[in-house]
Formats: sequence, C-alpha cells, structure tokens
Amino acid sequence: MESESTVTTCYRHPKVESYVSCTRCERYICPDCMREAAVGHQCVECVKEGARSVRQARTIVGGRISATPLVTSVLIGLNVLAYVAELVRPEIVDRFAMLGARMVGPDGGYYVYDPGYPSDFHAEGVVAGQWERLLTSGFLHLPPTEGTFGLLHVVMNMLSLWQLGRVVEPMLGRVRYLALYLLATLGGSVFELLFTEQHAESLGASGAIFGLGAAYYVLARRVGADMRSVNRFMVFLLLWLVLSASITSWQGHLGGLLTGAAVTLAYAYTPRGPRQALIQAVACVGLLALLAAVAVARASELAGGGVPQ
Repeated sequence: MESESTVTTCYRHPKVESYVSCTRCERYICPDCMREAAVGHQCVECVKEGARSVRQARTIVGGRISATPLVTSVLIGLNVLAYVAELVRPEIVDRFAMLGARMVGPDGGYYVYDPGYPSDFHAEGVVAGQWERLLTSGFLHLPPTEGTFGLLHVVMNMLSLWQLGRVVEPMLGRVRYLALYLLATLGGSVFELLFTEQHAESLGASGAIFGLGAAYYVLARRVGADMRSVNRFMVFLLLWLVLSASITSWQGHLGGLLTGAAVTLAYAYTPRGPRQALIQAVACVGLLALLAAVAVARASELAGGGVPQ
C-alpha cells in the first residue's frame, strides 16, 4: 500500500504549492516570495530583516549618504517659484522682504519708523511682529528691472547654489544640509536687522550661499582635501564680500558666512558615537536660540526708539 505524499505550501500563500524553503527561516516559499540570496533563496521577511541589520553608510558628519542633491534641487525650485510669484504679484516683495521697521501712512506711502506714530499709521517689519521676514527674505530676489543686477540677481544666486549645494549636500546628508541652509539664511537676516538701516528692505539667497561657502571650506579641511583650490575659492568669496559691499548687502553675506561656519564646525568636529547626532542638534538649536534672542532684543530696541532716526 502506497502512502500519500505530503503537499507543502507557501507560508504567505497557503493555496500555492511550494517545495523550496527559505535558507534562513526554512519556511516554504513560492516563486512570488523568493528573493535571490548568496546561497539559495530567502523569503521577503528575512530579506527585510537582513536589510535592517546592515549598518547604513554615513557621511563624515554622520548623515545618510545620498548621491543626488535633492534638497538643493528643491531649494532652487522654491526660489524660482517665489520669483515667478513676485512677477505676478510685485507686492510680495514689500510684504516678505527683510525689513526692520517702517511706517505706512494713510496715503499708502512709507515713512521712517517712529515709536509714537499716529493712529492712522501702522508699522511694518520685524518691529511689528513680522518675524517670518527673517526667513522668507532668503527666497526672494530683485525684480528684473530693479537694482544693480536685476534678473542676474536670481540667476547668479541659483547657479552658485547649484555649484556649492551639489558638493556640500552629499558631504552633510540632507537633514543637516537643510538645517545649515535655513540657519545661514536666518543668520544673514539677523545681521541685516542689526547693521542695516531699519527702513531698508533686503532680499536674496546670498546669505545662505555664503553659509554654504563656509561649509565647503570647513568640510574640505576636515577631510584633508587639497586646500589650494579651496583657498582660492575662499579668497574669491571674501573679495566679493568686500568689493560688492557698496552694491550688495555685506551684512547678509557676513551673517550667512559666520553662521554657516559655526554650524559646520559643530557638524564636523563633534566626536563620532551614538550621541553625535544629538550633540549636533543641540548645537543647532542653541545657535537658533541665540539668533532669536538677538533678533528679539533688536526688535525691542527699535520699538522703543533706542536708535536715532
């Protein structure tokens, strides 16, 4: 008398006969559940478990490695979209550019800020609680027919952002890179608030770009790169900061440069280990708190009329 053979089925698809087992868990798997392995086949769950146990490659500062400068591309896209929005609605510039303080009269005209302004006037700028200007100004650029550069303002900044971003972003990882960019933007705006005439508008991504330039220098030294070309780049960047001071915002450039350098130093020289990311995050939050405190103090000074008009 012959015995009936046992039919084995896939553990994920019980109705499908299977005679191949996973080399790790030894459960039977059908062709849809098979994944090639160094020896034999593995099931889907074992492949996922193996992927989780493999240590992910990290950048020199502990970020996830990414060959594609995705954040840089998104930032360029946001800047371009903001520029198109400016062309459609020019009033966006007046509302979101960096501005310390000014008054708007009943006639719609702009006036130098006075803490005791009449009731038919209203204040604009950081002094009026428009804190978003510290960040939004970094995504706006001069209209095509205004300023020294016009359309070249946004074109030159976006080209510079691409050239620096595609180098710095892979070295930092996306999250750290984005934090650096935003903090450098804020740093440039805070310097504008401190050292620019309170009623003067300023805008542009230059502060963040100078921050990326500082990051490029710090990271190059950290990895032991050939510094000759890096030093030439920094000399050009500093010369541009000085020589363009009469036609561009040296305050925003310097603020972005110093902030970018501070953030990247914290990234690059934090000891590796399980607390590396935490220490870096604390450094960034601390710098953010410092910039916020300086901005609040300056806004309070302007509101109280502590600066000569």
